[in-house]
Amino acid sequence: MLSLASESVRVHVAFTLAEVSAAQTAIVVDVLRATSTIAQALAGGYERVLCCAEIDEARFLRQARGEGALAGERECVRIPGFDLGNSPADFVEPIAKTVILTTTNGTRALIAAGAAAERVFAASLLNLAAVAARARGLGGDVTILCAGVLGEFAMDDAYCAGRIVELIDGEPSDGARAALRLAQSFETAEQGLAASQSARNLLAAHLADDIAWCARESVLDIVPHIAQIQAAAVDVTAG
Repeated sequence: MLSLASESVRVHVAFTLAEVSAAQTAIVVDVLRATSTIAQALAGGYERVLCCAEIDEARFLRQARGEGALAGERECVRIPGFDLGNSPADFVEPIAKTVILTTTNGTRALIAAGAAAERVFAASLLNLAAVAARARGLGGDVTILCAGVLGEFAMDDAYCAGRIVELIDGEPSDGARAALRLAQSFETAEQGLAASQSARNLLAAHLADDIAWCARESVLDIVPHIAQIQAAAVDVTAG
């Protein structure tokens, strides 16, 4: 349960990108699937994930670097000509040193957070405990930013945000309290994710296995963070 006595960490949840604001620590959540994929890629042996907003930016980075696995999706579907989609199970073993990733929602959220916060972490259920522990240890103000779906509220991201709020155990804003109550209304993580439009979109795209994969809790002891902001991407590495 959330303890209101822990005032060293102040926790807020922003449910859409329209709520992005300055923060000491931002934790970006796109649990289905971008931040889950990023955590898995770095845990699997990729050195970095370059997150781009646009498809053309990703292709340009690949050409300019002469290296990297192009990965991403639009409306859940792998982008034509790309090496990988956005299913975390495909990132268990690296096929290059770098992933160059662009997704419908998650990579845009990371870029927005990178422009507003002093430090940015990427969180999912896969690395839930590791990210919450890092944020709790840093103290100060923490904003959990939900990527949402095309600018709208997403149940799956709000569920994951609530789980992070619970583990940080800090002083919650009303948004953080709301996310916590939502998370506590589900008996299991898979139920929390399955209730979302994001999950229904994956089911329609025949990607049901991704929901179960992303619902696994704290199986990765890794904290992806933005190490550098580049012209067309943010550079996410493990920490």
